[in-house]
Amino acid sequence: MADPRTKSLKTVDEWEHEADVVVVGYGGAGACAAIEASRAGARVLLLEATGGGGGSTALSGGHLYLGGGTRPQKAIGSDDSPEQMFRYLMAGGDGPDEHKARLYANESVSHFNWLVSLGVPFTDTIWEDRHTIQPTDACLIWSGNEKAYPFVESARPAPRGHKVAREGDAGIELWKHLSKAVEASETEILYDTAGRALVTNDSGRVVGVVARKEGKELFVKAHRGVILTSGGFIMNMKMLANHIPRLYARIDDIELHGNPKDDGSGIQMGAAAGGAAIRMSEMFLTTPWYPPSSFTFGIMVNIRGERFINEDCYHGRVSAGAFEQPEGKAYLIVDHQAFGFPESDTRLAATEESIPEMERALDMPTGNLMHTVMHYNEQASRGIDPLFRKQSAWLRPLEASPFAAIDCSVGSSPYYAFTLGGLRTAPGGQVLSEEGETIPGLFAAGANSSGITRSASTYCSGQSIGDATFFGRQAGSSAASSPPW
Repeated sequence: MADPRTKSLKTVDEWEHEADVVVVGYGGAGACAAIEASRAGARVLLLEATGGGGGSTALSGGHLYLGGGTRPQKAIGSDDSPEQMFRYLMAGGDGPDEHKARLYANESVSHFNWLVSLGVPFTDTIWEDRHTIQPTDACLIWSGNEKAYPFVESARPAPRGHKVAREGDAGIELWKHLSKAVEASETEILYDTAGRALVTNDSGRVVGVVARKEGKELFVKAHRGVILTSGGFIMNMKMLANHIPRLYARIDDIELHGNPKDDGSGIQMGAAAGGAAIRMSEMFLTTPWYPPSSFTFGIMVNIRGERFINEDCYHGRVSAGAFEQPEGKAYLIVDHQAFGFPESDTRLAATEESIPEMERALDMPTGNLMHTVMHYNEQASRGIDPLFRKQSAWLRPLEASPFAAIDCSVGSSPYYAFTLGGLRTAPGGQVLSEEGETIPGLFAAGANSSGITRSASTYCSGQSIGDATFFGRQAGSSAASSPPW
């Protein structure tokens, strides 16, 4: 049976719309694809399922993961280079696509300058404290694992989280400038128009899109290419159950982070045309209040009272580790020196005068937590952490009673998630098959494409928006230069 997300050209009697390049989805990736395709001389048509653009980009914190020696990095004296950024992206085990990572690192400064040329504002300042997002308009932040093991052994640390100049969340400020550039490009936009299927000819080349607007089916011809940029699949329960069952099993305990149109339709359309969907089991998962600086002196333990990660790494990496613990239970054990409530979302599980009392309060095996704390204190007093290699700056024995246990368990602490899997693409945005062959006329970027991050353990704040805007541009340029069919 033919996949309903692919239509044969032979079934098309009339094209209601046509353009050189058709972009499906008007978020950060779609906007940047449209800008570059238009600048390359292509006539561009954007199809957006909702009544306005922005997608998850406009809802985001406004971080872009950039480096290699950007203006703000130089202004604060940070010594970064494309090679160091590339090494960092490839570190931590299961690294990203090497060719994509190399291009992204090499062109990161140019991408920053491109954004500035659109009027996107960035200050030349840094927020040094550990935080999920700068509360001020400061640009730079340590938004990943740059200083933490094992990444620090592969690349020289540098702050690469660049937030658009706005207090607090700044995605809407970024979107303001991207959408303004789209409007200036003479790109045509059809709102309330959802892409539903791709049209292919006898050779398998993608030649158009079947869209739906006000209950009616429209055929949209693409002379040079179709670019899929319609978001991930975090809002599609069937896809979550199929691809990320461990997340679906805890769906009531986790906030799904995205916009209502993150339904996976673009990924499904591309796969139906022969594109390979990869890393579909991967997700980003975090508990957003962690880590405040003072709590970094504490230790993360599971229900057995055992440490499982270095507490100084990125909050997404810590959260991913906690999610995989028995019963999804994890606690941050701190002493009186570190104790405090920096965010209202923290959950206090227990306060006790001694570690044995804490064990009993948390229903841990007798002696386990005591052994963990004793070993940690012994090593921390020497300025080392041989088990997990937390930085010496965050090593301090836990000795000042009373002690507190902050509940970081799934279902107790607030967690949110979004998907990382998508279509396999070349650095230029061309969608690839399982065999690595290009699907003629088909491109993807943003959350429709599997980007530079493979898993939550290597993700950094800003990689989604950085990836979407950068590879959206690549897809736009590639589609515009493709030969017409």
